[in-house]
Amino acid sequence: MSTGGPDPAARQLRRSLGLTDAVVVGLGSMIGAGIFAALAPAARAAGSGLLLGLAVAALIAYCNATSSARLAARYPASGGTYVYGRERLGEFWGYLAGWSFIVGKTASCAAMALTVGIYAWPEQAHPVAAAVVVAVTAINYRGVQKSAAVTRVIVALVLATLTAVMAAAFASGAGAATRLGFGADLSVGGVLQAAVLLFFAFAGYARIATLGEEVRDPTRTIPRAIPSALGITLVVYTLVAIAALAVLGPVELAAASAPLSSVVRAAEAGWAEPVVRAGAVLAALGSLLALLLGVSRTTLAMARDRHLPRALAAVHPRFAVPHRAELAIGVLVAGAAATIDIRSAIGFASFGVLVYYAIANAAAATLTAAEGRPIRAIPAVGLAGSLVLAFTLPGPSVLAGAAVVAVGALIYTARRRPPDSDTT
Repeated sequence: MSTGGPDPAARQLRRSLGLTDAVVVGLGSMIGAGIFAALAPAARAAGSGLLLGLAVAALIAYCNATSSARLAARYPASGGTYVYGRERLGEFWGYLAGWSFIVGKTASCAAMALTVGIYAWPEQAHPVAAAVVVAVTAINYRGVQKSAAVTRVIVALVLATLTAVMAAAFASGAGAATRLGFGADLSVGGVLQAAVLLFFAFAGYARIATLGEEVRDPTRTIPRAIPSALGITLVVYTLVAIAALAVLGPVELAAASAPLSSVVRAAEAGWAEPVVRAGAVLAALGSLLALLLGVSRTTLAMARDRHLPRALAAVHPRFAVPHRAELAIGVLVAGAAATIDIRSAIGFASFGVLVYYAIANAAAATLTAAEGRPIRAIPAVGLAGSLVLAFTLPGPSVLAGAAVVAVGALIYTARRRPPDSDTT
């Protein structure tokens, strides 16, 4: 590779994130708007099995996170599973992982932006969502350290909000232990559907891996940052879920449109409702900030390999960010946030991200002991669990997600097909 040319695509990103920054980025991705919204539909699906659904989601997330961490330490470059799939399974699988991630997470970004709009100004949700994307893109454009600093503040405020919810719930005396027991509504299908919803409430641990090129001492930092962020998130989510079930019970929780607001109201702590509303906005902003970082870095990696336009591989000479990729993704997400319905984005986004994690686990299974292979059961459970959750989604979501993945595969095949030769 030439090192003396002026090609901006040849520039590398700056390694400026330490362990604390990496953990904060992971927390910003995971402790997001999902916990403010996912508990109610999860309770509708699983009833009294809500905590079992959380346990299943946590197990699969742990396996996926462990596989991602081992791979990120081996390949500390931008792109996450796009890079791991390419290096361990072949170019097609890397491409498919990158395609699934970019399409799925672009839709997720739009959903997060719309969540901000819905909570902040429901009557103008779409314009607010588009404006929020523009603002967050501008923050990311200024450099990953600026993004980490903003995320640190957001995470602190969101954790304070969730602490207030738990304190109100546990102090109310409304927490009857019988509400936490299993009832006749428990079913395997319901638990799995709840696991899908709760999995995506904290599925941002891979964001640390996609920023691998910007982490200092990545072989040590990433394997420590990913499980740390996941562990903190799991503890917080478990306590919040227990508090919600204790105060409301599965039936009332399932019927709640804004479950954490309902918790503080039932706990006779109405003063906390505006705090919860503000916390939901901040959580969605934190998720959006980290999501846009991850999508732009995967776009950068795919552009470097010419699976996307080469111009998107440019790195800004001052801010050391993939500025063209960030701007392109920002435009796409702002357009989607201004026009789509939030529900229409969820199906193929969920399917695509689970395909991404399935490929990550398949790649991790090929690591040798000398390369830091995890216990063999971990990628096996992660792969199987990701596929089971993908096909537990509602039928229309599975069809939409599979169609998007198939389109990506067809594009790859068409681009790679050799030209017809003259065989006269």
